[in-house]
Amino acid sequence: MNEKANINKHNSYYDDVLRKFKQHRLAMFGLIFLVIEIILVFALPAILQLDAFRSVGDFNGPPSLTYPFGTDSVGRDLFARVLMGGRVSITVGLGSACVSLLIGVPLGLLAGYFRGSVEMVIMRLADSLMSFPSMVLILALSAALGPSITILTIILGFLGWPEIARLLFANVISIKEKEYVESALAIGTTTPVILSKYIIPNGISPILISFTFRTAAAIIQESSLSFLGLGVPPPTPSWGNIMFEAQSITVLSERPWVWLPSGALLLLTVLSVNFVGDGLRDALDPKTTIADKGHKIK
Repeated sequence: MNEKANINKHNSYYDDVLRKFKQHRLAMFGLIFLVIEIILVFALPAILQLDAFRSVGDFNGPPSLTYPFGTDSVGRDLFARVLMGGRVSITVGLGSACVSLLIGVPLGLLAGYFRGSVEMVIMRLADSLMSFPSMVLILALSAALGPSITILTIILGFLGWPEIARLLFANVISIKEKEYVESALAIGTTTPVILSKYIIPNGISPILISFTFRTAAAIIQESSLSFLGLGVPPPTPSWGNIMFEAQSITVLSERPWVWLPSGALLLLTVLSVNFVGDGLRDALDPKTTIADKGHKIK
C-alpha cells in the first residue's frame, strides 16, 4: 500500500508540473519555437541541399527568391549560412551546458554531502573561477588554445560549472538534514544509495532550471567571441561571425540583410531558452500556481 501511495504521489506531482508548465504561455512559446528551429537548422540544409561554403558569384546580393537572405561579401548564400550557423551556435550552447553539468554536479554533490576539507577545496576553487571576469578568461583561453568549436565548447563548459556546483551544494546541505535521509543513515544505508535514491532525485530540479539558463548564456558567449573573431573560426558559420561584417558602417546601414537575420534569431533563441527556464522554475515550485494568462500567482 505504501509503495502504491508513493507511486501515486509521484505521478500526481509530475502531472501537476506538466500542467503548470503547459499553462505558462511564454514557456510554451519558447519550447515550440526551439523545437521548430532545431528541426529547421538540422534538417532543412540537407533537404534543400544548401551549401554554406560555396560562392555563388553574386557578391553582396540583396534578398531574392533564389537567396531569401541575400549573399555576403564573398558571394555565399546567407540563408544557408544562417541555418548552418544556428546549428553551430545551438550545438555549442547545449554542449557547453552539458560539460558544466558533468563537472558541476559531481563536485556539488561531494562538497555538500561530505563537507569539511572536501567542501573547502571545491568551493574555494569555484570561488576562484567566479572571481575572474568570465569573458576575459574565455578570451585568454581561446587565444591560447586556438579557435575551434570543440575547444570553445569545452572552455565555456568548464567555466560554467561553479554556478551549478554551488547551487547543488546548497540543495544537498538542505536535503541531507531531512528526516528520511537521517533515517537512512541511521539504518546503515550506504553513501552511493543515499546519493542516488534520496539526494539526486530531490535536488535535481534546480539543476534542470540552471541548465536552460546556462545554455542561453553559452549561446551569447559563443556569439560574442565569434563576433570578435575568437570563437568559431571562419569559414564555418555561426551567428556571431556572420554578424562580424556588421562592424562596417556600410554593411550596418546599407545591407541589413547580412546581419539582421542572425541577430534576430540569436535574440529569439536566447529569449525562448530563458522562457523555458522560467516555465520550469514556476512549474517545479510546489508553492507556485500559474494562472491561465501565463503569469504566476503566489
